[in-house]
Amino acid sequence: MVIEYIRYRVPPERVGGFEAAYERAAEFLRTAPQCVDYELSRCLDDPACYVLRIRWTSTDDHLREFRGGPLFPKFLAEIRPYVEDIEEMRHYSGTPVVGSGGAAPSVPPSLYEWAGGSDAFAKLCDAFYRLVRADELLAPMFARMDPEHPRYVALWLAEVFGGPTAYTEGRGGYHHMLGKHLGRAISEAQRRRWVNLMTDAADEVGLPDDPEFRAAFASYLEWGTRLALQNSQPDSDPVREAPVPRWGWGVAAPYQG
Repeated sequence: MVIEYIRYRVPPERVGGFEAAYERAAEFLRTAPQCVDYELSRCLDDPACYVLRIRWTSTDDHLREFRGGPLFPKFLAEIRPYVEDIEEMRHYSGTPVVGSGGAAPSVPPSLYEWAGGSDAFAKLCDAFYRLVRADELLAPMFARMDPEHPRYVALWLAEVFGGPTAYTEGRGGYHHMLGKHLGRAISEAQRRRWVNLMTDAADEVGLPDDPEFRAAFASYLEWGTRLALQNSQPDSDPVREAPVPRWGWGVAAPYQG
């Protein structure tokens, strides 16, 4: 993920039009697969100052995919009269300095944290692909598997469940994962076996077995494998650009007494 900050100084007589323009332009951010979220804030101490924060899936996705795509001209048309009011426009990445203050509501740990972090997903995928190699239905699909494949899938799962964005930054994110499934014609039997073996691997390596975690874990396995099956069919026309999904607890967060 990368955060873009755009700082404006808008003359008082243009403020009303400025906010209205961004309300219209926001439509194109909401539908852009490269945009994670956005927020326009106004300074209390100096009301002429505004900060627009946009979180993008990556710098490249912003500068090449969004700006080179069909939504950017429409977005720019709405805010073009205010480009001259920009004082700063830069991309930022996060640092390890992050946390919540005492007034923040209690937030449950991410699924990634609850599972045990990156090591837990690495062990999970090592166990899973050992089971795959011995399975008569799935072994042929992975006969030419890259020796590093289990590690790459562990990075994907860690990111999906709330961990570091290493798959997006190092492997190309959703677009790269999609490419691994195109044209594979996965069957329903293979999909179900994949889910069953991943569940067996989770039991083997001791992933948390509380009902809340396993419900969230199983829901992603079902969603992800059904999407992979659909995208793998010869007549499929899948979405080509999207962020890596970020999975949460869903209905039930972990019970912590």
